[in-house]
Amino acid sequence: MKKISVCVLFGGISPEHEVSLRSAEFVLNSLNPEKYNIFPVGITKNGDWILYGGTDYSLLPSGEWKDFPDNRRAAISPVRGQGLLSFEGDCVVREWIDVVFPVLHGENGEDGAMQGLLQLAGIPYVGPHVSASAVAMDKTLTKLVVDKAGVRQADWMLVNNSDIDLRLDWVMDQVEKKFQYPVFVKPAGTGSSVGVSKAANREALRDALLKAGTYDSKILVEEFINGREIEVAVMGNASPVASICGEIDSGAEFYDYDAKYVTDTSVAYIPARISEEAAEQVRDAAVRIYTAIGCQGLSRVDFFVTYEGDEIIFNEINSIPGFTSISMYPKLFAASGIPAEELVEQLLNLAMEANK
Repeated sequence: MKKISVCVLFGGISPEHEVSLRSAEFVLNSLNPEKYNIFPVGITKNGDWILYGGTDYSLLPSGEWKDFPDNRRAAISPVRGQGLLSFEGDCVVREWIDVVFPVLHGENGEDGAMQGLLQLAGIPYVGPHVSASAVAMDKTLTKLVVDKAGVRQADWMLVNNSDIDLRLDWVMDQVEKKFQYPVFVKPAGTGSSVGVSKAANREALRDALLKAGTYDSKILVEEFINGREIEVAVMGNASPVASICGEIDSGAEFYDYDAKYVTDTSVAYIPARISEEAAEQVRDAAVRIYTAIGCQGLSRVDFFVTYEGDEIIFNEINSIPGFTSISMYPKLFAASGIPAEELVEQLLNLAMEANK
């Protein structure tokens, strides 16, 4: 049987570069080399594209992969039929690529930019296409779609960074008129909880707004929801399916970047410690949101379930969720009976199916 040529893109210039390296290690180790020709292409923080010449993917998280002696400069051509280009001196090597798995989190990887390049190139790729990626990445746009889908979500307001620069006290006055403390402050277009803060008073709100403004020109302020943090993995094109529900106990003030990837305070409960009725409502809402945004391939959808009354409240959606060894997306499907190697294979098949 002919092998399928898979290009795994990783790294990128976003603040989530390091998370992408760890996700790519997991994905690459889940690809069966007897089934696939594997082309690992890393994008450095400076934006250089490198075709990694090794097969030891444990070198990715440390950054050692960049110095491997068999590396070559690389690029995906937007010209259809050109595929992956790599460069050896003055020679150009062209490789036909059947499908791309963009294990890129955040800006220029998850927001529709990379998806646009792959669309122009005519190469199938894992995950939502351009418009759905852009909407899922911008939390304020997601809020508008979810509102129309009829799913309850935390009350919110949009703050523009220009207002923070010009009239910060006025912005804080507007926040305090609308919400009681604590509130969450988030850059509109980051994932992995990058730039997210929980503010319990005006001074903390000031710091949170200034911090979020370093990551994005649009900032989301949300009411605090007292509930369990529930995550569900969704996979599919026309008929998406949801995994069992998982629960995160951050062991910290909230499930921030450090709790996700640096410290060992967080604990995952799979299945989540909620009623079967609440779990079914979460799964149903996840598929409704996924469909309303226009996702395909995969996404992870996050909710709160209140401690009193089991009320389901949408939090956010991630169109290219983390794929590290501790990430919820692969763990949720593993617990649903789909191990990592099979999961990656299904995602590649969905990508090629969507582009027939």
